[in-house]
Amino acid sequence: MEIGVPKETKDREFRVGLSPSSVRVLSEHNHVVFVETNAGVGSGFSDRDYQQAGAKIVSTATEAWNRELIVKVKEPLAKEYQFINKEQIIFTYLHLAADRALTECLIESGVSAIAYETVELDDGRLPLLTPMSVIAGRLSVQFGARYLEKQQGGRGVLLGGVPGVRPGRVVILGGGVVGTEAAKIAVGMGAQVQIIDINVDRLAYLETLFGSRVELLYSSTPQIEAVVPEADLLIGAVLVVGKKAPTLVTRSLVQKMRPGSVIVDVAVDQGGCIETLHTTSHTNPTYVEEGVVHFGVPNMPGAVPWTATQALNNTTLPYVLKLADFGLEALGKDPALARGLNIKNHQIVHPAVQEVFPDLI
Repeated sequence: MEIGVPKETKDREFRVGLSPSSVRVLSEHNHVVFVETNAGVGSGFSDRDYQQAGAKIVSTATEAWNRELIVKVKEPLAKEYQFINKEQIIFTYLHLAADRALTECLIESGVSAIAYETVELDDGRLPLLTPMSVIAGRLSVQFGARYLEKQQGGRGVLLGGVPGVRPGRVVILGGGVVGTEAAKIAVGMGAQVQIIDINVDRLAYLETLFGSRVELLYSSTPQIEAVVPEADLLIGAVLVVGKKAPTLVTRSLVQKMRPGSVIVDVAVDQGGCIETLHTTSHTNPTYVEEGVVHFGVPNMPGAVPWTATQALNNTTLPYVLKLADFGLEALGKDPALARGLNIKNHQIVHPAVQEVFPDLI
């Protein structure tokens, strides 16, 4: 099969769909990979690295896109819609619940679109979302600590504190992969950490990880209203597979936070769970609203592309190989991959996306 790897076009997105090592595996299985020139430079991979792995370097996005299987990292942007057609399989993060325009484009094109974030194992785990969730969770505290600095518009709080001065308080909404990884970093920095989650079993598991170092709270409106105003750093880490994240923090609650506090919403690519937060970019990552610094970059792992590209490829490669070997027949051979299918034959096929766009069914 011919596989296309276009250069990512999202703002400061330096990850790449396939690493040279992945290309080598695919080449050894007699597939031909066409990589747009300089697509891997941001992740530390040169065109020569790809050529040595067996790829063909093409000079334009058109040449990379004109293939049977397209492997990307982020969703196609409007300027890429022209390349999408019904003969293709697109395999990438899509996050359609927060992007009606892209959903309509994919339906109209007739393409088969498989989303990394909805590939789901029988036990409910999301193997292709997990590695980026780990990175985003860890980065959320790293970025949050930076923007708490006074020169960055924050309160001037050191999360770890110092002897005689209390540490910063980090409130994490959601105790899944993102929330857990955020807590690990925040605890390591010496912050006071609270995790709020609606799943009591998950809270019990988190107690085995953190013991008394993290305060574990059951999620309810009164509980959220009690802890959010005291947060120096508020992290949104809520995920509902394929759906828009629920709004847990209202504008009126943000108004009660201290001026210069920071909000980082990792769920922003699924619509976000904080009313006042909207999508930003790596070029312009923050804005101040209601006196609070908001960080809404949807592709946070793009800040560490050398790590993120390799972590992503470690999990996506087996699925890419199945699609390359069998085409759409791979969906019948792998139930987890089949659950990742969002759009096919001009129709939304994923139940969660259907719920978000009932008028497009």
